[in-house]
Amino acid sequence: MRDSGICGKIALVTGASGGIGAAVVRALLDEKAHVVATDLDTASLERLRQDIPHPCLTTAVLDVSDPDSVVTVTTQVETQIGPIDILVNVAGVLSTTLVVDTDFAEWQRVFAVNATGVFLVSKTVSAHMQQRRRGVIVTVSSNAAGIPRHGMAAYAASKAASTMFTRSLGLELAPYGIRCNIVAPGSTLTPMQETMWTDAQSPKRVIAGAPEIFRTGIPLGRIATPDDIADAVVFLASDRARHITMADLYVDGGATQKG
Repeated sequence: MRDSGICGKIALVTGASGGIGAAVVRALLDEKAHVVATDLDTASLERLRQDIPHPCLTTAVLDVSDPDSVVTVTTQVETQIGPIDILVNVAGVLSTTLVVDTDFAEWQRVFAVNATGVFLVSKTVSAHMQQRRRGVIVTVSSNAAGIPRHGMAAYAASKAASTMFTRSLGLELAPYGIRCNIVAPGSTLTPMQETMWTDAQSPKRVIAGAPEIFRTGIPLGRIATPDDIADAVVFLASDRARHITMADLYVDGGATQKG
């Protein structure tokens, strides 16, 4: 099999201590990348260091919604570790309120991380990539960006914004040889997913769907694991996807019946 081309590269991962983020970190380390795992939660980063005692893992506290924090961390990585070859935007927050119950502060909170965070980190990192005329950016969005979800308007809208931003960025960066792609997970076995469950039967209901709120089920009959999403991220970050850019890859077991 052709080499992935990831070995020896430097990868910056946001939201690295979450379920999908941690899986992405492990998958990139398995490909022998040097991974800079970032998150706002210092305690979660410490647990990540303990869970993955790897010599090629570096951690850093990063607030993706704060321009100064983004510039500071990016500069530190570029000057102290080396050029960022791969950026994976995973940081995200959930919101499950109805529109009539969503106040302005909640709307701002969701967009600050899910949309503005992707903009700030991608803009800052891609400026360095442009100078080198190489690099890969993968944004972990959601299948909710492509299908309406009951009680998830703010979340879905923020993910749709990050998706179209990443695709538009990919168009601008293509002449520099920089690829920008999206992975859109569906329901995935993460702590974020479990916050929406009310009892032991919740996973079965997710798979079956909920016609009363027009939510489709999962044709493959299983909920994704974080590793399923990480595998898609690593593929798009690798040389095996060297002619793929501006793609929106749905990893949802067929739930949205699109891809």
